[in-house]
Amino acid sequence: MSAPSRVVVAGASAAGLSVAETLRREGFDGRITLLGEESLPPYDRPPLSKEILSGTWPDERVWLRDEATIAGLGLDLRLGARAVGADAAARSVTLADGSAIGYDELVIATGVRPRRLPGTDGVAGVHVLRTLDDARGLRDALAAKPRLVIVGAGFLGAEVASVARTAGASVTLVSDLEAPLSDVLGPDLGELLIGLHRERGVEIITGTLVQEVLSAGGHANGVRLADGRVIEADAVLVSIGSVPNVDWLAGSGIETGNGVLCDEFCQAGPGVWAAGDVASWVHPGLGERIRIEHRTNAAEQGMAVARNILGAAKPFAPVPYIWSDQYDRKIQIYGLPRGADTFAVTEGSLADRKLVALYGKNDVVRAAVGVNMVRPARLARALVASPTAWTAAVSKEGVTA
Repeated sequence: MSAPSRVVVAGASAAGLSVAETLRREGFDGRITLLGEESLPPYDRPPLSKEILSGTWPDERVWLRDEATIAGLGLDLRLGARAVGADAAARSVTLADGSAIGYDELVIATGVRPRRLPGTDGVAGVHVLRTLDDARGLRDALAAKPRLVIVGAGFLGAEVASVARTAGASVTLVSDLEAPLSDVLGPDLGELLIGLHRERGVEIITGTLVQEVLSAGGHANGVRLADGRVIEADAVLVSIGSVPNVDWLAGSGIETGNGVLCDEFCQAGPGVWAAGDVASWVHPGLGERIRIEHRTNAAEQGMAVARNILGAAKPFAPVPYIWSDQYDRKIQIYGLPRGADTFAVTEGSLADRKLVALYGKNDVVRAAVGVNMVRPARLARALVASPTAWTAAVSKEGVTA
């Protein structure tokens, strides 16, 4: 197989930039076209719900690289250029302006978009949080110390609740789960984190869906729950998950489902790869197909894809990692705790809200979670990286709570 001379990366995201940087670092001197739907340079997303929303960082601090560094990569950088179609057989990508770009290798790094509630398009005061513009809009709304209803109590919703309460807003968090976050972390840590919010005055409504967002004069003024209750609001954040951006690949010959369907090398077909939030690949260590919306994964997967394009042919088998800052607690998650059948706190305690916990499945450690124990949690990562028998791991660590 001849070496590629033209690589197109669809998505000027953390994953997309990682692909481009790694290609250059590994000696690739061909053309790299980096397409970005937004007109902004590549930027980081985790700070949007934390430092940018709270105003503790200037907006420019989220740029992943400065202008000189980007220029030094020698990219064909096209911002404000949205990919609307692809043809895997012809090896070309079509842009919204009707132009087409040929490629030898295509990397799909188009990420995800927020899932929205029906009937909320165009309603002022209804927010989602994915882009820098989204964060700016919600930050402006929080400046008025509004009555904020957050629909969905995942990590994003919980982080926004933390920032909003600290900013003086009245916050109601609505979840269809009886114990928010328990679907990821289990009931014990789920209750621990929800307790943090309740102590700080967040009203938490569980076990019910939001049926509709109410409005008057084109502006949101509350939500109606499935049980008929009405919660008044000045602003509503919809945080109910994401949808992979794969619609533009319809008819392309590239297989999609819950993302771009890839093998263990992150390859979706001849000359086609995927990286970041949109990639659904077979994790060789877990033996299952997964898709991960984590910032660390985006960078690592981008590097892996670039090296595989250049002939490394190495399966991508990371230890998934995500972190969340809520009030004065830092939560670190190594691995995939969702679906675990065993749980044990091995250091610290639930009562102190400072701990390391292990999660097991089929008698093997599947995840380690730390709350305000950064170094011990990082050390526990090794139990996930080299799958460790549950009994041996718990015995070694010593269960303390």
